[in-house]
Amino acid sequence: MAGCAAHGQQKGFFDEDQPAETVVKTGLEVLIEQDFAPLKGKRVGLVTNPSGVDRNLVSTIDILADAPEVNLVALYGPEHGVRGSEHAGDHVTSEPRDPATGLPVYSLYGATRKPTPEMLKGIDVMVYDIQDNGTRSYTFISTLGLVMTACAEAGIEVVVLDRPNPLGGIQMDGPLVQDGYFSFVGMYRIPYVYGLTVGELATMVNEEGMNRGQKGNEKPLKCKLKVIEMEGWRRDMLFQDTGLPWVMPSPHIPQASSAMAYPCSGIACDMGGYVNIGVGYTLPFELFGAEWIKDPEGLAARLNGLGLTGVRFRPIYYKPFYGGSAGKLVKGVQFYFTDYHHAPTALLQFYVLQEIHAMYPTRKPLLSDDSKFAMLDKITGGPQVRHLFAKRCRVEDILDYWNADRDTYRALAEKYFRY
Repeated sequence: MAGCAAHGQQKGFFDEDQPAETVVKTGLEVLIEQDFAPLKGKRVGLVTNPSGVDRNLVSTIDILADAPEVNLVALYGPEHGVRGSEHAGDHVTSEPRDPATGLPVYSLYGATRKPTPEMLKGIDVMVYDIQDNGTRSYTFISTLGLVMTACAEAGIEVVVLDRPNPLGGIQMDGPLVQDGYFSFVGMYRIPYVYGLTVGELATMVNEEGMNRGQKGNEKPLKCKLKVIEMEGWRRDMLFQDTGLPWVMPSPHIPQASSAMAYPCSGIACDMGGYVNIGVGYTLPFELFGAEWIKDPEGLAARLNGLGLTGVRFRPIYYKPFYGGSAGKLVKGVQFYFTDYHHAPTALLQFYVLQEIHAMYPTRKPLLSDDSKFAMLDKITGGPQVRHLFAKRCRVEDILDYWNADRDTYRALAEKYFRY
């Protein structure tokens, strides 16, 4: 957003087509300018998906395959696969060969999520180039951690081609993951919105011994890590400020605005179907609705009446195309950001749930046995948020726990700022 450094007047939520004032070069483009020096003469593995492109939308796969003196020998795909063809959560199988390049393709979201020694045979260096979304539960950063662990065990260098955090590098929001709740949607002791680029996060994970794998109790391993930094990126930039094209990293993040919305509603998605968040409709993660909500205008008025900084709500009526409410009329609210850097992000959904419950007190979002909320607890980093909020469905009841580690984490994260 123009003027973000001063946090002045902001562009609207969907102003992504307006030209950026500053052009950012990704780590991939900096690598090209370096004439691929870190990779020359080496056998290279590449972890990527469709979001790994240059500003002309040429795939990192093709760029490395054509680079002189770079021997690209294998591809590795995270959730959704190298070509992005798989739905969220779907098991991805390894393929004998990539049809475009003829290279072997190994799935890191199928029979294994950590590269096996057999998958790494013949690799001198592993390159990682994926556009992330800045939220802990988005699984690509967990894939990166397991790749770093496997490469540490095999003595293979890891090169991360840095890309912008689409949420910027200012917001840090949510509690840390607690012991016993580390998982593939929460592998590190970081907040839900963690405020780092993927290169910064990889460095922090490596240096702080956070890379303990999915169970959280393995011995941390430190890999040989190199980050190819971006040029021109600032912490106050949202993605639309970068001058870069957005290529969806997963099917339900079609726009940069979807990435901005994801942490604001993604937790609510795992509350047993209590509300629809726009997944299955044309505005994934930007909505809160339900068939049983009767007064969306009243809900929008209540939410706007809270005076939350940097966000506004409007009533919306819609019919999802797929999912539990497919073809049925859903009523609720859509949210818009006016000042993303000062707006609530992950906490936003709890304000919405608070006001829905106030209007419909017999509809309680979290009152059932604990076993139904195992995924929710993993995403929030433990059961504490759920238990505290379930008592009265009031945001004030979770605030102390929510913010308890924010300043400590920020001080740690700042040690690894590269921009």
